[in-house]
Amino acid sequence: MLPLGCATDDPPGVTLPPDPSVVKTTAGFVRGLATLDKRHFAGVPYAAPPVGPLRWQPPQPVAPWEGVHDATRVGPRCLQDEGTDLELGKGTDEDCLTLNVWTPAPSNELRPVMVWIHGGAFINGSGGMYDSRWLVDRGDIVVVTINYRLGALGFLAHPALGQKGAVGNYGLQDQQAALRWVRDNIAAFGGDPDKVTIAGESAGGMSVCDHMVAPDSKGLFRAAIIQSGPCQAQLALPEAERISEEYARDAGCGDPATAAACLRALPADKLRKPVWYDRIGEDTLSGPVYGSAVLPEDPMVAIAERRAADVPVLIGSNRDEFTLFVALQYLRLGRQYAPGEYPGLLADTFGRDAAAVGARYPLDRYGGSAALAYAAAVTDGVFACVANTMTDELAPTNDVYAYEFNDPRPPTPEPMRTLPFPVGASHSLELRYLFDVGGAPPLNPAQQELSNQMIDYWTSFVANGNPATEGLPDWPEAGDDPAAMKRLSLQPDGSRLSTDFAAAHQCGFWAEQKR
Repeated sequence: MLPLGCATDDPPGVTLPPDPSVVKTTAGFVRGLATLDKRHFAGVPYAAPPVGPLRWQPPQPVAPWEGVHDATRVGPRCLQDEGTDLELGKGTDEDCLTLNVWTPAPSNELRPVMVWIHGGAFINGSGGMYDSRWLVDRGDIVVVTINYRLGALGFLAHPALGQKGAVGNYGLQDQQAALRWVRDNIAAFGGDPDKVTIAGESAGGMSVCDHMVAPDSKGLFRAAIIQSGPCQAQLALPEAERISEEYARDAGCGDPATAAACLRALPADKLRKPVWYDRIGEDTLSGPVYGSAVLPEDPMVAIAERRAADVPVLIGSNRDEFTLFVALQYLRLGRQYAPGEYPGLLADTFGRDAAAVGARYPLDRYGGSAALAYAAAVTDGVFACVANTMTDELAPTNDVYAYEFNDPRPPTPEPMRTLPFPVGASHSLELRYLFDVGGAPPLNPAQQELSNQMIDYWTSFVANGNPATEGLPDWPEAGDDPAAMKRLSLQPDGSRLSTDFAAAHQCGFWAEQKR
């Protein structure tokens, strides 16, 4: 076997010494950064720039390049709304379809691969945010983090943009293109293309749900990790087309006969405003639509009817998911969440079920705090019980391992530490135990031990399709008995099995509301 980075068919004018920082891809050579124990290749193009006539088209193959591509810096983040972007749109570009590869030092054996799909409501985020060195160092796996088109550029479903039923979901197709790149190239980086796990959190978790039922994703992965994925928040294509037509009209492209050319001619900055398809509590999101050629049916229906990919699944949620969103509303918009606001909050979120939800989540149970009562209701109805339902429906056909992240005091960014209510184990805070994402105080010793455990569980699942790890608490399959479903509660004072998740999150009540 040639050392990684060596090749016998170098392009004209390029003579490469044995160098672990240089790898040959199907499009050309890339040079990353190599140390004694790991390598990092950043900003590697996996598809052609989706600009000009390729705007709102399926991703196209990247053109081969001459020489050696500099892969030492992450590429631009995909275009995002300045109003919701913490970096105010800096470092963004329409030309953004790149990925990042983290790998251990070269070896004669190929390592298992985790492809990470970032969250951010399909309007924010990037693969470059997720420093994966802990997973690589401790778990001896290869990690790939990806960018994909966001907001209107990723998910506008205007009927003029393509053939009937073939519009929208461009960002989802980007993810599929990245998975094909992994299939075709990852062995050159030391990864095993036959041992690929797709993983994601929030919108990334929802994307994983989509790939489990999308025809063109079949065969591109062998296991799946779904973290805090609101997989029920999918919109049908006809409604997405109607909303997209309204978006185009507001952008000055209201004539159906010229809408496609008009939209493609707009400056990219005119398209930063997302197209909104659904709501989670008071927050909105863009994203994939079903009933299209790329995603023919609602993933939740396919999962319920046992038509999802038959692969091992690791799935879970956080104990206090929605307090993060309540905190952001408090900090950004000054919403006070006074007790008198509680009925209105419930009505806006739950409609005709608001009174029943209010009775089930009374203020006095939460110390009179409308913020905590509202957060608990949305946590249970939108996140926890959706994960519980999916676990129940997948378990008869898939090997399913369920968890709940339950650190009551995880590290949080500074503004979150001055709130009049506790954030708890809220949405996205488990990521600090898997990735070096910064922006918060360091983990304390007990939390560091939990982080080590989580990395061991996750990487064992990537390697074996099973999180079982010697020396750690047993993590059995969830089982197909809803009344006795097993779930690992991840806690800094000792992770342990739990069978009362459904009762604690009142999932029986939420099941009744859907009937």
